[in-house]
Amino acid sequence: MPIETKSRVDQLSTSAGHPVAVLRFEGDIASTSKEAVLGAYQALPKTHVHLVLLDFTRVDYINSSGIALVIQLLIEAANAGQKVCAFGLSPHFTKVFTMVGITKYAELFSSEAEALAAL
Repeated sequence: MPIETKSRVDQLSTSAGHPVAVLRFEGDIASTSKEAVLGAYQALPKTHVHLVLLDFTRVDYINSSGIALVIQLLIEAANAGQKVCAFGLSPHFTKVFTMVGITKYAELFSSEAEALAAL
């Protein structure tokens, strides 16, 4: 039985003072996660948010439907001119994200500090 996906948004700043929206996911990401993943992203104010971090540190499992949701989010972000980075993926999901081409749309980092430093 999948664990329900939860998400919350934190507002941070880069060292240069640029605003960053951090989408923090928790639980499993699957087809039932559309509102937690896409809904949370689509609720961001697009005019103010140009940098987005995706936090996967509390995600245990992502199935193919969940990966499709992440890809949809990344395509919408690219169309909106936003830069997206992701962090906190397990080695397995880092490999999966790389294999399915997510790294074309988002850089992957091991930690929030590394991701913030790259923005």
